[in-house]
Amino acid sequence: MQYKLAEICSRLSSGKSIPSSEVLRSGHFPVYGGNGIRGYAEQFNFEGECAIIGRQGAMCGNVRYFSGQAYMTEHAVVVCGNEKCDTRYLAYVLSSMNLGRLSAQSAQPGLSVKVLGQQVIDLPDKTTQSKISALLASIENKIAINDKINGCLEAQAKSYFEEIITAQDFPMGALSDVAEVTMGQSPRGKSMNESREGIVFFQGRGEFGSRFPTIRLFTTEPSRFAKSGDVLMSVRAPVGDLNIAHEDCCIGRGLAAIHGKNGHHSFIYYTLLGAKEQLDVFNGQGTVFGSINRDGLRGLRVKVPPLEVIKRFEELAHPIDEEILRNENETRRLSIIRDSLLPKLMSGDIDVDSIKLDQ
Repeated sequence: MQYKLAEICSRLSSGKSIPSSEVLRSGHFPVYGGNGIRGYAEQFNFEGECAIIGRQGAMCGNVRYFSGQAYMTEHAVVVCGNEKCDTRYLAYVLSSMNLGRLSAQSAQPGLSVKVLGQQVIDLPDKTTQSKISALLASIENKIAINDKINGCLEAQAKSYFEEIITAQDFPMGALSDVAEVTMGQSPRGKSMNESREGIVFFQGRGEFGSRFPTIRLFTTEPSRFAKSGDVLMSVRAPVGDLNIAHEDCCIGRGLAAIHGKNGHHSFIYYTLLGAKEQLDVFNGQGTVFGSINRDGLRGLRVKVPPLEVIKRFEELAHPIDEEILRNENETRRLSIIRDSLLPKLMSGDIDVDSIKLDQ
């Protein structure tokens, strides 16, 4: 049956604003804004399960399923199902609807809760909804296991870095001594698309994942590039967040690409992870937002060990990072399976009871 979204929700509303001074780098409860997690807080204003829709920003219309306690800001729309609708199923449906297109229908840039509430959704019976959401959740559980393994692998590489680099007395130098820095530059807006025309484009940290960015946009007019394996750094507040380029890509003005000299990408990545305190100095500078320019980034003070020491670390860390990459590639394949199943399950073209996944 077809329903308007507002008819199948027990809650459909934005969160509340929070003072920036209360948004922390760590804390008990995640703070969700228009682009995902903004930081953490010591209070929460939501408890339960919901779909979170980014209302504004680079990820406007992006949908996430959430379960737990969090602080939802005014830039996040919170959607909870009612007796007719399984909330997790609803999150999957909303994620397939390209909600970002609706932002143009609002008087102000961003998504209107009223416009969202008028969107029509096909709902099977709730038992079928639950079966579909359970099936898709099982795929996401496999993805979560990969993420957990990757976290353990990264921790192992960090311990090698601590032992071989951090704990030793090596001379200090500039980041430019061991890496090349490319500052991003955004292409013209009309060149950007979601139809896979041109080259992958990342604007800023809004596309960042735990280690690799999520592909959303492409551009037919690339101007500044990162190569596969380069470290991607956020150069606008918060300065210093890191990801790794999964493939050759174009980078926008919110990012810099840092390419290790002699191909020592692992050494550069773990060096920059260890430079977090230095980079935090740039957060909050200026009148509104913190930022770092090319000279500031190239001049970042880092340890510069002898080449043979860097090579010894690479021999240990590079295979670990390659294993992390293999897990990421499997995760991306699973994501494609999940996303291709979703519309066929919703339409009934595939019977959910006919699919069995290996556990």
